[in-house]
Amino acid sequence: MAGGTNRAGGQGRRPRARDIADVLGVSQTAVSFALNGRPGISEETRERILSKVREMGWSPNSAARALTGARSSTLGFAVARAPEDVGSEAFFLQLIAGMQSVLSAQRYGLLFQVVPSIKEEIALYRRWSEENRVDGVVVVDLRVDDDRPRVLKELGLPALIAGARDPLGRIPSVSFDDAVAMRTVVDHLVSLGHRAIAYVSGEPAFEHIRRRREAFTAATEEGGVAAAVETADFTAEDSARATLAALAHMDSPGALVFENEVMAVAGIETLRTRGRSVPGDLAVVSMEDSLICTAMRPQITALHRDTLRFGAVAAQQLRRAVDGEDVRTRDMPPSRLMIRGSTDPSVEAG
Repeated sequence: MAGGTNRAGGQGRRPRARDIADVLGVSQTAVSFALNGRPGISEETRERILSKVREMGWSPNSAARALTGARSSTLGFAVARAPEDVGSEAFFLQLIAGMQSVLSAQRYGLLFQVVPSIKEEIALYRRWSEENRVDGVVVVDLRVDDDRPRVLKELGLPALIAGARDPLGRIPSVSFDDAVAMRTVVDHLVSLGHRAIAYVSGEPAFEHIRRRREAFTAATEEGGVAAAVETADFTAEDSARATLAALAHMDSPGALVFENEVMAVAGIETLRTRGRSVPGDLAVVSMEDSLICTAMRPQITALHRDTLRFGAVAAQQLRRAVDGEDVRTRDMPPSRLMIRGSTDPSVEAG
């Protein structure tokens, strides 16, 4: 899929310096002088041009880039989640660090913004595109029936999805195979003799979580074990609630699978308040790995993926798309299950 769409042409073409000049009855040179703060035009003409720019919702600097088609040497990354959720998950920090390792070497910047909703994220993309603020964007947390790929395609803004595949193939992606990852977790727990497994998952509106839930159901059915799924948001508080709900379905020996490490820690603390031991009564697995997992006692068995490398590959692929290369979907190497004390008491801590 080509990533270098001509953002100036076709339907929805943004105005150029020539268009502004024609509307105001001035020269293109006058427009350039006004936007770049150069002498050579009257203050009255300058103000007319800048007034038109402000009417379009642009600042002079961003309008100068947009009207000339100049690159911004910046990639955009917006996340539609609560700020506390983004700050607590090691995944986002490592993803950004991996992206920066590539972009810094190429003298590219990264514009990162947290927004309250997908609607606001789409509005931000439109603004970035109109102002030529970024040359391309990384999209995360792809939803089922997500409208962002369509909007980005219409805007002609190069984009790459990190962490899931666009079912319609409109935008290339870099992702891990979540179905294989979940099967790896279930197979491990079944091999230990667990006959009941509960999954405290995130919202199934997320494409990667939908795939995990489907794989969990299929793998537990094939393994002949009792299964339950409880939905929670990504907070510790809601994970504790979902853990209690899952306990109603659990018989020892049993196991709990959590969407990420923050939720797993909250789940373990909840089990302890109910007099349940880990892994004596219930085993625990996290679908995300971080230092938090090894700081706990017992240490938490978790799926480990090289998120730094993941971020670097995402940045490399998006930069290629910005340069007009044909960029296609790419799969990362499979996640590794790090077996620790929360599922296997024979594994030494540390």
